[in-house]
Amino acid sequence: MSIVVTGATGHLGRLVVEQLLEKVPADQVTAVVRTPEKAADFAERGVKIAVADYNTPETFDSVFAAGDKVLLISGNEFDKGRVGQHQVVIDAAKAAGVALLAYTSAPGSLTAALADDHRGTEKALLASGLPYALLRNGWYNENYTEQLAPVLEHSAVVNAAGDGRVSSASRADYAAAAVAVLTGEGHENQTYELGGDEAWGFAEYAAELSRQTGKEIAFNNVPGDALVGILTGAGLPEPFAVILAGVDASIAKGELVVDSGDLSRLAGRPALPSCWLHARAAGRGARRRGP
Repeated sequence: MSIVVTGATGHLGRLVVEQLLEKVPADQVTAVVRTPEKAADFAERGVKIAVADYNTPETFDSVFAAGDKVLLISGNEFDKGRVGQHQVVIDAAKAAGVALLAYTSAPGSLTAALADDHRGTEKALLASGLPYALLRNGWYNENYTEQLAPVLEHSAVVNAAGDGRVSSASRADYAAAAVAVLTGEGHENQTYELGGDEAWGFAEYAAELSRQTGKEIAFNNVPGDALVGILTGAGLPEPFAVILAGVDASIAKGELVVDSGDLSRLAGRPALPSCWLHARAAGRGARRRGP
């Protein structure tokens, strides 16, 4: 029996594998990757490495074994038919007779186009008859904290989310929830709505960035089509810019507020503070360590 993680060298997958190694022996973990060199550090620690690609079905023929627990981390190739890619994994898992297939989905409340592939994958997974766990991950803190350069350059948080709020959490929190499901019992055929313990708004975020940086950071709410123009002007492909603007529209409607408490219950601890609170804590720490 092995715990198998697809996309194991991605941002989320790497955190899942790292946290699994704190709970189970390395030889019980299989990391599925496209580029084995990126998983060399895992291999050195005894993790099994399987090379497979969502776009090449035959590469998954021998990845799974009966009794495995599998985490299918959703692909990020929005232009390659993600449902079809995920179906490759589902089919291989069913043929092998895995004990559980957990899938990183999107909140059930999300109606933006971003959720369409997730709903399609959920439908395919349920139709397969496999024991499943739906991990409906909310928005990540890092979606914002890793994109601070343009915000600071232009002294503005710009989006089309209005007064909407977000129950974001860190990737490490979502990884902890996945690890709890993969290493625990009783998660078969369960759906978990996952999000941070408190929601926050973008005016708050801009105000906190202003406090941290000592410069005035404005919050500029713009229409969705204007946001698409801004994002494409910054180099994003238009289809992806449209997807992001659609997410902002959903945020404005409250669709990324998740108050189930599932994330902190699975992780066994409170979720890390939302991104603007976490930024404040990090900033205080930086000042304490400074000269």
